Amino acid sequence: MSVVVVSAGLSVPSSTRLLGERLAAAATGQAPADVRVIELRDLAVDIAHNFTSGFPAPALAEAMDAVAGADGLIVVTPVFSASYSGLFKSFFDVLGVRDREALAGKPVLIAATGGTPRHSLVLDHALRPLFAHLRAVVVPTGVYAASQDWGDKGLDARIERAAGELAALTGALSAASDGADAVTGGGVDAVTGGGAIGVTRGGAAGDKFDARNVVPFEEQLAALRSTG
Repeated sequence: MSVVVVSAGLSVPSSTRLLGERLAAAATGQAPADVRVIELRDLAVDIAHNFTSGFPAPALAEAMDAVAGADGLIVVTPVFSASYSGLFKSFFDVLGVRDREALAGKPVLIAATGGTPRHSLVLDHALRPLFAHLRAVVVPTGVYAASQDWGDKGLDARIERAAGELAALTGALSAASDGADAVTGGGVDAVTGGGAIGVTRGGAAGDKFDARNVVPFEEQLAALRSTG
């Protein structure tokens, strides 16, 4: 399992990066050194230039490629003004402009650090909607670590739970993708005939949705009026 940590921490050492590394180690069973960590503070100037030029510098482009290619993603931000930091949001803004599908269907574990427990809702009112908009699959448990949480068993338990959910979701999606490739012979058209989409939920196996057979709503409404 390839896991990438995106950390928006600004200080050195950074509690934000530390939280990301602990989550990654719990999810993969690997040492922190074996997990790719992207420090956004090192890319701050490149991100700003990307907004004005429209082109990423090589280091920023490589970081975005790593995020898009990861099996699972762990994102961690410090809390600023009761939300994610501007640097954190800016990175995902330029990523979305470069590739709108970069996070589509990708398992994402959200986490944040702050000085007080009062900002713990940042996970649900800021981070979760952002990654839902980017069409990522956000794991149910997010992890917020206030200053007083470090060394507390409650934080350890949340880390283990969230990391387990990320590992399970990543494994399940990978297995489903491998199974789909085995059925289709590596291509969608083998099942869809080139014009239909195979139904994976809400229908029997082998059912297909074909956009060419959809009757526009206006026509359906006109037909109802004429029969009434």
